[in-house]
Amino acid sequence: MKRLFISMLMVMAVTAIKAQAVYSCEYTSDADVKVYVSDYKSDADLVVYKCDYKSDARGNEGLWYFCKYKSDAKKKIYFTKYKSDAHLVIYFSKYKSDAGWKNKSKQHLMY
Repeated sequence: MKRLFISMLMVMAVTAIKAQAVYSCEYTSDADVKVYVSDYKSDADLVVYKCDYKSDARGNEGLWYFCKYKSDAKKKIYFTKYKSDAHLVIYFSKYKSDAGWKNKSKQHLMY
């Protein structure tokens, strides 16, 4: 029983590690979250760093890996033209160390 519980915890941990693999949808109806990209870091709910490898996109810390296929992603996002249409406002950073939540009340959107 104890081994089963530990195995289940490990499976859940692996799933959580891959939480920031995202796919950019072409249609808003396909998306889990609508996202607006801000030109200013100060306007963002989340500062995002684009990872080159899926293994680098871990947790819910703003480290995103863009998948080629919808089925590989944990979250499907749609980029909106207008801030008012978005659930989440992000800013893309050039630096991995900048990634993270600025508005933690919206953190549940990417779980």
